[in-house]
Amino acid sequence: MNTTATAPAAAAADPLRLTLVVGSNRHGRFGPVVADWLLGRIRDRDDLVAEVVDVAETALPMSLEPTPEATAALSRITPKLARADAFVVLTPEYNHSFPAGLKNLVDWHFTEWQAKPVGLVSYGGLSGGLRAVEHLRQVFAELHAVTVRDTVSFHNAGASFDDRGALRDPSGPDAAAKTMLDQLVWWGSALREARANRPYGG
Repeated sequence: MNTTATAPAAAAADPLRLTLVVGSNRHGRFGPVVADWLLGRIRDRDDLVAEVVDVAETALPMSLEPTPEATAALSRITPKLARADAFVVLTPEYNHSFPAGLKNLVDWHFTEWQAKPVGLVSYGGLSGGLRAVEHLRQVFAELHAVTVRDTVSFHNAGASFDDRGALRDPSGPDAAAKTMLDQLVWWGSALREARANRPYGG
């Protein structure tokens, strides 16, 4: 019996491990509302299993100094990034870009991002956070990660959700999320198989 032919197929059928990075740590932030909606879309699928890294719940120094406090914080964050097959990064737009706390979390890691796909979800005012998304694409390219083409963005995000955190009109965002997650699953599956067959040496 040839088991070598069936093992890759079985592995490819396993759900992808996805880490959602919630990128805002501002007081009174809107990010958790969007994150809860997005997690609902992810949990509706059988090809993704999600866990969360929240910038607001980290205590990483800006100095990138490996202090005992930083080591303790990394012990809770780094494994979630390392075992992920794919990422979704949720970002607001602060002053035409993404938050410093998100950049700090990204910069504390390197190999954890490599040869993995990243989906981008943003929210803000008139721009919907899309300027932050374009800056993040440049950052992740430098980290040898692949950002998928389609995004989900919420313009005037506060008006898009009701007081219970439900979308007033879910049709557009739900369709956009499906497109982005479908792309993420394709890239995540392809890159997971590629890393297993030939470790990335970038």
